[in-house]
Amino acid sequence: MHDNTVLGPQTSSAKLGRVFIYAILAFLVLFYLMPLVVMLLTSVKSMADIRTGTLISWPKEFVFDAWGKAWSSACTGVACEGVSGYFFNSIKIVLPAVLISTFLGALNGYVLTKWKFKGSDLFFGLLLFGCFIPFQVVLLPMAQTLGWLGLANTTAGLVLVHVVYGMAFTTLFFRNFYVSVPSELVSAAKIDGAGFFTIFWRILLPVSTPIIVVCVIWQFTQIWNDFLFGVVYAAGDTQPITVALNNLVNTSTGVKEYNVEMSAAIIAALPTLLVYVLAGKYFVRGLTAGSVKG
Repeated sequence: MHDNTVLGPQTSSAKLGRVFIYAILAFLVLFYLMPLVVMLLTSVKSMADIRTGTLISWPKEFVFDAWGKAWSSACTGVACEGVSGYFFNSIKIVLPAVLISTFLGALNGYVLTKWKFKGSDLFFGLLLFGCFIPFQVVLLPMAQTLGWLGLANTTAGLVLVHVVYGMAFTTLFFRNFYVSVPSELVSAAKIDGAGFFTIFWRILLPVSTPIIVVCVIWQFTQIWNDFLFGVVYAAGDTQPITVALNNLVNTSTGVKEYNVEMSAAIIAALPTLLVYVLAGKYFVRGLTAGSVKG
Protein backbone atom coordinates (compact mmCIF):
# COMPACT_ATOMS: atom_id res chain seq x y z
CA MET A 1 0.00 0.00 0.00
CA HIS A 2 2.79 2.31 0.92
CA ASP A 3 4.68 1.47 -2.28
CA ASN A 4 1.63 2.23 -4.48
CA THR A 5 1.06 5.63 -2.92
CA VAL A 6 4.70 6.48 -3.52
CA LEU A 7 4.94 5.10 -7.06
CA GLY A 8 1.65 6.68 -8.26
CA PRO A 9 2.74 10.35 -8.20
CA GLN A 10 6.22 9.40 -9.53
CA THR A 11 4.75 7.61 -12.54
CA SER A 12 2.45 10.53 -13.36
CA SER A 13 5.33 12.96 -13.01
CA ALA A 14 7.49 10.82 -15.28
CA LYS A 15 4.76 10.69 -17.92
CA LEU A 16 4.27 14.45 -17.76
CA GLY A 17 7.99 14.99 -18.10
CA ARG A 18 8.12 12.64 -21.09
CA VAL A 19 5.26 14.50 -22.78
CA PHE A 20 7.06 17.80 -22.17
CA ILE A 21 10.28 16.46 -23.70
CA TYR A 22 8.43 15.11 -26.74
CA ALA A 23 6.68 18.44 -27.19
CA ILE A 24 10.01 20.28 -27.19
CA LEU A 25 11.52 17.78 -29.63
CA ALA A 26 8.52 18.07 -31.94
CA PHE A 27 8.82 21.86 -31.89
CA LEU A 28 12.54 21.68 -32.70
CA VAL A 29 11.89 19.22 -35.54
CA LEU A 30 9.29 21.55 -37.05
CA PHE A 31 11.58 24.53 -36.56
CA TYR A 32 14.52 22.90 -38.36
CA LEU A 33 12.37 21.42 -41.12
CA MET A 34 10.60 24.70 -41.84
CA PRO A 35 13.14 25.91 -44.47
CA LEU A 36 12.79 22.60 -46.33
CA VAL A 37 8.99 22.83 -46.16
CA VAL A 38 9.07 26.38 -47.53
CA MET A 39 11.37 25.30 -50.36
CA LEU A 40 9.15 22.35 -51.29
CA LEU A 41 5.96 24.40 -51.21
CA THR A 42 7.50 27.22 -53.25
CA SER A 43 8.89 24.80 -55.83
CA VAL A 44 5.41 23.47 -56.69
CA LYS A 45 3.65 26.86 -56.87
CA SER A 46 3.11 29.02 -59.94
CA MET A 47 4.63 32.51 -59.89
CA ALA A 48 1.13 34.05 -59.60
CA ASP A 49 0.51 31.84 -56.57
CA ILE A 50 3.82 32.91 -55.02
CA ARG A 51 3.09 36.62 -55.50
CA THR A 52 -0.38 36.46 -53.93
CA GLY A 53 0.35 34.04 -51.07
CA THR A 54 2.72 33.76 -48.14
CA LEU A 55 5.85 31.65 -47.70
CA ILE A 56 4.03 28.82 -45.94
CA SER A 57 0.67 29.08 -47.70
CA TRP A 58 -0.59 25.88 -49.31
CA PRO A 59 -0.38 25.90 -53.16
CA LYS A 60 -3.66 26.64 -54.93
CA GLU A 61 -2.58 24.02 -57.44
CA PHE A 62 0.51 21.85 -57.65
CA VAL A 63 2.64 22.81 -60.65
CA PHE A 64 5.87 20.94 -61.42
CA ASP A 65 7.00 22.99 -64.40
CA ALA A 66 9.64 24.71 -62.25
CA TRP A 67 11.37 21.38 -61.64
CA GLY A 68 11.63 20.70 -65.35
CA LYS A 69 12.92 24.17 -66.07
CA ALA A 70 15.48 24.00 -63.24
CA TRP A 71 16.75 20.70 -64.59
CA SER A 72 16.97 21.46 -68.29
CA SER A 73 16.43 25.10 -69.31
CA ALA A 74 17.06 27.54 -66.45
CA CYS A 75 19.77 30.14 -67.06
CA THR A 76 22.97 29.75 -65.03
CA GLY A 77 24.90 32.84 -66.05
CA VAL A 78 24.88 33.09 -69.85
CA ALA A 79 24.01 29.42 -70.45
CA CYS A 80 20.34 28.37 -70.35
CA GLU A 81 20.69 24.59 -70.10
CA GLY A 82 19.53 24.01 -66.53
CA VAL A 83 21.54 22.36 -63.79
CA SER A 84 21.50 18.80 -65.16
CA GLY A 85 24.98 19.00 -66.69
CA TYR A 86 26.45 20.41 -63.51
CA PHE A 87 24.68 17.73 -61.47
CA PHE A 88 26.52 15.05 -63.45
CA ASN A 89 29.75 17.04 -63.10
CA SER A 90 29.40 16.75 -59.33
CA ILE A 91 28.88 13.00 -59.67
CA LYS A 92 32.04 12.74 -61.80
CA ILE A 93 33.96 14.60 -59.10
CA VAL A 94 32.48 12.95 -56.03
CA LEU A 95 32.70 9.28 -56.95
CA PRO A 96 36.44 9.03 -57.73
CA ALA A 97 37.41 11.53 -55.03
CA VAL A 98 35.52 9.59 -52.35
CA LEU A 99 36.84 6.20 -53.44
CA ILE A 100 40.48 7.32 -53.78
CA SER A 101 40.62 9.33 -50.55
CA THR A 102 38.94 6.52 -48.60
CA PHE A 103 41.34 3.90 -49.98
CA LEU A 104 44.40 6.04 -49.30
CA GLY A 105 43.13 6.83 -45.80
CA ALA A 106 42.70 3.12 -45.10
CA LEU A 107 46.20 2.40 -46.37
CA ASN A 108 47.72 5.22 -44.31
CA GLY A 109 45.83 4.16 -41.19
CA TYR A 110 47.02 0.59 -41.68
CA VAL A 111 50.67 1.64 -41.99
CA LEU A 112 50.51 4.08 -39.07
CA THR A 113 49.14 1.42 -36.70
CA LYS A 114 50.40 -1.98 -37.84
CA TRP A 115 53.62 -1.17 -39.74
CA LYS A 116 54.90 1.71 -37.66
CA PHE A 117 58.25 3.16 -38.67
CA LYS A 118 60.65 5.58 -37.02
CA GLY A 119 58.96 8.95 -36.85
CA SER A 120 55.51 7.59 -37.73
CA ASP A 121 53.88 9.36 -34.79
CA LEU A 122 55.46 12.65 -35.88
CA PHE A 123 54.33 11.98 -39.43
CA PHE A 124 50.79 11.38 -38.22
CA GLY A 125 50.87 14.56 -36.13
CA LEU A 126 52.01 16.61 -39.13
CA LEU A 127 49.37 14.98 -41.30
CA LEU A 128 46.70 16.10 -38.84
CA PHE A 129 47.53 19.72 -39.65
CA GLY A 130 45.73 19.05 -42.93
CA CYS A 131 42.46 18.77 -40.99
CA PHE A 132 42.75 22.28 -39.64
CA ILE A 133 44.20 24.27 -42.55
CA PRO A 134 41.55 26.73 -43.81
CA PHE A 135 40.53 26.33 -47.44
CA GLN A 136 41.62 29.89 -48.24
CA VAL A 137 45.24 29.14 -47.30
CA VAL A 138 45.70 26.46 -49.96
CA LEU A 139 43.97 28.27 -52.82
CA LEU A 140 47.06 29.87 -54.40
CA PRO A 141 49.52 26.97 -53.91
CA MET A 142 46.96 24.50 -55.19
CA ALA A 143 46.16 26.68 -58.21
CA GLN A 144 49.87 26.82 -59.05
CA THR A 145 50.19 23.04 -58.66
CA LEU A 146 47.18 22.36 -60.88
CA GLY A 147 48.66 24.69 -63.48
CA TRP A 148 51.97 22.80 -63.43
CA LEU A 149 50.14 19.50 -63.81
CA GLY A 150 47.94 20.81 -66.62
CA LEU A 151 44.79 20.15 -64.59
CA ALA A 152 43.52 23.70 -64.15
CA ASN A 153 39.79 24.12 -64.85
CA THR A 154 39.26 20.37 -65.24
CA THR A 155 37.19 17.78 -63.43
CA ALA A 156 40.32 15.72 -62.78
CA GLY A 157 41.90 18.74 -61.09
CA LEU A 158 38.96 19.06 -58.70
CA VAL A 159 39.18 15.34 -57.94
CA LEU A 160 42.86 15.77 -57.06
CA VAL A 161 42.10 18.76 -54.81
CA HIS A 162 39.44 16.89 -52.86
CA VAL A 163 41.58 13.77 -52.55
CA VAL A 164 44.49 15.77 -51.13
CA TYR A 165 42.33 17.77 -48.75
CA GLY A 166 40.22 14.81 -47.63
CA MET A 167 43.09 12.38 -47.07
CA ALA A 168 43.98 13.93 -43.69
CA PHE A 169 40.46 13.24 -42.40
CA THR A 170 40.21 9.71 -43.77
CA THR A 171 43.67 8.85 -42.41
CA LEU A 172 42.61 10.12 -38.99
CA PHE A 173 39.42 8.04 -39.05
CA PHE A 174 41.11 4.82 -40.18
CA ARG A 175 44.15 5.23 -37.94
CA ASN A 176 41.96 5.62 -34.85
CA PHE A 177 39.81 2.66 -35.90
CA TYR A 178 42.77 0.34 -36.55
CA VAL A 179 44.25 1.15 -33.13
CA SER A 180 41.38 -0.87 -31.67
CA VAL A 181 42.13 -3.90 -33.91
CA PRO A 182 44.38 -6.37 -32.01
CA SER A 183 47.94 -6.28 -33.35
CA GLU A 184 48.22 -10.01 -32.52
CA LEU A 185 46.14 -10.71 -35.64
CA VAL A 186 48.74 -8.99 -37.80
CA SER A 187 51.65 -10.63 -35.97
CA ALA A 188 50.10 -14.09 -36.40
CA ALA A 189 49.55 -13.42 -40.11
CA LYS A 190 53.20 -12.35 -40.50
CA ILE A 191 54.35 -15.57 -38.85
CA ASP A 192 52.18 -17.51 -41.32
CA GLY A 193 53.94 -15.73 -44.17
CA ALA A 194 51.31 -13.16 -45.10
CA GLY A 195 52.68 -10.01 -46.69
CA PHE A 196 51.79 -6.32 -46.45
CA PHE A 197 48.89 -6.29 -48.90
CA THR A 198 47.63 -9.77 -48.00
CA ILE A 199 47.13 -8.66 -44.40
CA PHE A 200 45.52 -5.43 -45.56
CA TRP A 201 43.05 -7.06 -47.96
CA ARG A 202 42.21 -10.21 -45.98
CA ILE A 203 42.37 -9.09 -42.34
CA LEU A 204 42.02 -5.31 -42.00
CA LEU A 205 39.57 -4.41 -44.75
CA PRO A 206 36.96 -7.11 -43.89
CA VAL A 207 36.57 -5.61 -40.39
CA SER A 208 36.59 -2.02 -41.63
CA THR A 209 33.00 -1.74 -42.86
CA PRO A 210 31.85 0.70 -40.11
CA ILE A 211 34.71 3.13 -40.65
CA ILE A 212 34.49 2.85 -44.45
CA VAL A 213 30.84 3.93 -44.18
CA VAL A 214 31.86 6.87 -41.99
CA CYS A 215 34.53 8.01 -44.45
CA VAL A 216 32.29 7.62 -47.48
CA ILE A 217 29.46 9.65 -45.92
CA TRP A 218 31.87 12.28 -44.60
CA GLN A 219 33.73 12.71 -47.86
CA PHE A 220 30.60 12.55 -49.99
CA THR A 221 28.97 15.33 -47.99
CA GLN A 222 32.06 17.53 -47.91
CA ILE A 223 32.80 17.21 -51.62
CA TRP A 224 29.21 17.45 -52.89
CA ASN A 225 28.52 20.58 -50.84
CA ASP A 226 31.83 22.26 -51.67
CA PHE A 227 31.53 25.64 -53.34
CA LEU A 228 34.89 27.37 -52.83
CA PHE A 229 37.10 24.83 -54.62
CA GLY A 230 34.48 24.45 -57.35
CA VAL A 231 34.26 28.16 -58.11
CA VAL A 232 38.06 28.65 -57.97
CA TYR A 233 39.38 25.58 -59.78
CA ALA A 234 36.60 24.91 -62.33
CA ALA A 235 35.18 26.93 -65.17
CA GLY A 236 32.36 26.61 -67.68
CA ASP A 237 31.26 23.04 -68.29
CA THR A 238 33.44 21.58 -65.53
CA GLN A 239 31.77 23.43 -62.63
CA PRO A 240 29.92 21.44 -59.94
CA ILE A 241 26.24 21.96 -59.19
CA THR A 242 26.85 24.23 -56.19
CA VAL A 243 28.49 26.79 -58.46
CA ALA A 244 25.71 26.43 -61.04
CA LEU A 245 23.11 27.00 -58.31
CA ASN A 246 24.88 30.18 -57.25
CA ASN A 247 24.97 31.38 -60.87
CA LEU A 248 21.28 30.58 -61.32
CA VAL A 249 20.23 32.48 -58.21
CA ASN A 250 22.42 35.48 -59.05
CA THR A 251 21.43 35.73 -62.70
CA SER A 252 20.21 39.30 -63.00
CA THR A 253 18.38 39.08 -66.33
CA GLY A 254 14.68 38.25 -66.69
CA VAL A 255 11.99 37.74 -64.05
CA LYS A 256 13.04 36.35 -60.69
CA GLU A 257 11.56 32.84 -60.59
CA TYR A 258 11.63 31.72 -56.99
CA ASN A 259 9.96 28.38 -57.77
CA VAL A 260 12.75 27.50 -60.22
CA GLU A 261 15.43 28.56 -57.76
CA MET A 262 13.89 26.46 -54.98
CA SER A 263 13.61 23.47 -57.31
CA ALA A 264 17.27 23.80 -58.29
CA ALA A 265 18.30 24.12 -54.64
CA ILE A 266 16.43 20.92 -53.74
CA ILE A 267 17.97 19.09 -56.71
CA ALA A 268 21.42 20.20 -55.51
CA ALA A 269 20.72 19.07 -51.94
CA LEU A 270 18.92 15.83 -52.78
CA PRO A 271 21.95 13.45 -52.91
CA THR A 272 23.26 14.49 -49.48
CA LEU A 273 19.75 14.32 -48.02
CA LEU A 274 19.35 10.79 -49.37
CA VAL A 275 22.74 9.75 -48.03
CA TYR A 276 21.89 10.94 -44.53
CA VAL A 277 18.36 9.52 -44.56
CA LEU A 278 19.46 6.10 -45.84
CA ALA A 279 22.84 5.77 -44.11
CA GLY A 280 22.79 8.25 -41.23
CA LYS A 281 22.44 5.55 -38.59
CA TYR A 282 25.46 3.70 -40.00
CA PHE A 283 27.47 6.93 -39.71
CA VAL A 284 26.75 7.09 -35.97
CA ARG A 285 27.46 3.39 -35.54
CA GLY A 286 30.76 3.76 -37.37
CA LEU A 287 31.86 6.65 -35.20
CA THR A 288 31.03 4.77 -32.01
CA ALA A 289 32.78 1.65 -33.35
CA GLY A 290 36.19 3.20 -32.97
CA SER A 291 36.75 6.24 -35.15
CA VAL A 292 36.96 8.57 -32.16
CA LYS A 293 39.31 6.36 -30.16
CA GLY A 294 43.07 6.46 -30.04
